[in-house]
Amino acid sequence: MAPFGAVGHTYGYARVSTTEQTPALQSDALTAFGCERIFTDTASGATTSRPALSDLLDTLLPGDTLCVWRLDRLGRNLPHLIELVTDLKSRGVAFASVTEQIETSTAGGELVFHIFGALAAFERRLLRERTAAGLAAARERGNIGGRPPVMSPAKKRAATRMRNQGATVGDIAEILGVSRRTLYRHFEKSATRNS
Repeated sequence: MAPFGAVGHTYGYARVSTTEQTPALQSDALTAFGCERIFTDTASGATTSRPALSDLLDTLLPGDTLCVWRLDRLGRNLPHLIELVTDLKSRGVAFASVTEQIETSTAGGELVFHIFGALAAFERRLLRERTAAGLAAARERGNIGGRPPVMSPAKKRAATRMRNQGATVGDIAEILGVSRRTLYRHFEKSATRNS
């Protein structure tokens, strides 16, 4: 694996959200930075399918640099951005952002990304804690959470009655508007309780 700063190729990545937008501003900045080739996607920030980015990631070799005009052009969100840059680092590929003046090949640039990584982990932990607290509060109020059961007590009684009268599972499912799988689960639970 070549160290950062090794002589390699510098590739740019540009992204615009709609076909009405032009990547000219990004392309000019990336060319001025020294990018030899620029890969461009037309896709919203939330879109996971970015063919040009996939091609670029396949092209990069140790010692190369991936450069963007601004951080939000690369990652869908902060955790995704950190994941991409961490992957680049593990492959010996440097990362640079023109607007934020970040270059992971420098000590200062690497420090910034360590801070971003810590913030992303902090954000995930806060989200987990808020979710757990919300679920606990809902349980205290008597709300279990999740989807409501498909088989209400009335449907369970009707299914059992029809089954005892000789109706097929398919007929019962059609009459009650539930799947056969749901009925099989219900009958299995009833049999276990009654055994």
